[in-house]
Amino acid sequence: MGALGFWKFGLPLPFLFGPMAACLLAALCGAQFAGFGQVTVAARTILGVAVGTSITPEVAGQLPSMMGSLALMPLYILLIAVVGVPFFHKICKFDPITSYYAAMPGGLQDMILFGEEAGGNARVLSLIHATRVLVILLVAPIMLVWVYDVSLSNPIGEPASQLPLHEMFIMAGAALLGWKGGERLGLFGASILGPMIVSAALTMGGVLHSRPPQEAIWTAQFFIGVVIGVHYVGVTLRELRSVVLSGLAFMVVLAILTVSFAKAVTFLDVAPEMEAFLAFAPGGQAEMTLLAIVVGADLGFVIAHHLSRIVLVILGAPVAARFVRRVT
Repeated sequence: MGALGFWKFGLPLPFLFGPMAACLLAALCGAQFAGFGQVTVAARTILGVAVGTSITPEVAGQLPSMMGSLALMPLYILLIAVVGVPFFHKICKFDPITSYYAAMPGGLQDMILFGEEAGGNARVLSLIHATRVLVILLVAPIMLVWVYDVSLSNPIGEPASQLPLHEMFIMAGAALLGWKGGERLGLFGASILGPMIVSAALTMGGVLHSRPPQEAIWTAQFFIGVVIGVHYVGVTLRELRSVVLSGLAFMVVLAILTVSFAKAVTFLDVAPEMEAFLAFAPGGQAEMTLLAIVVGADLGFVIAHHLSRIVLVILGAPVAARFVRRVT
């Protein structure tokens, strides 16, 4: 209903914002429902293939030119930690472990899982990171249109009817092989990174020549929108006042850092400011991939930065969390 309503009234990104808005509203009204489980994970593989098929030899040749802005990512994460951990611990009164994982701009599911395993509050982490992703998905498109003067109507792919049938079968196989193979190997973010690696190899080898069809991208948007809204199921008025408002306040800090680093990258003449903004916006990998596709941004540049951010956060999380526990 949300998707159909947004589509009927000509609102932007109806297959993403429609389900997200409808599920969020229903959750806040007390509806009890759950996400789609493995179906949602399977939908994320579509985005992995979309990124992988965008990594052509030409894009790979541009990687050395990105090193200047990629080198800024550790500083970006460090500044977020320096501001975010004391904010959540001293002001919001969260415990040290919850404060650390609430501040870190990693993947939504990853930060909740790692934080819970380390002894943090999973409910608080779920609401904080769902709020982070929700705000970015709402604010980033507005900034892209008003500040960077881009359109949200960029073609996201060819219709299925115009793509070779054998390539779509190969894409589906790449998605499944990459996803399940990545899980067997213990690859973090296997549902996106696995399909991305396999489809990128096929693209570099000249086997694939196009992205997944637009119908598949719409499907991925739909399930991502639903899962964000579902994270607010059961939220109480107290949680809205404390946890969600804390997440909103922290987003101001993240916004300042994002814009500052985007300006720095533009000043260094590494990339246009729009790509720099998308590269440093601390959203989830799937959500930022969607936005990059919708506005026609340089997918290779944007995803390289998000991968480096997520890798640094995940690899550093256990060590940093132990340090935070000791000093607090």
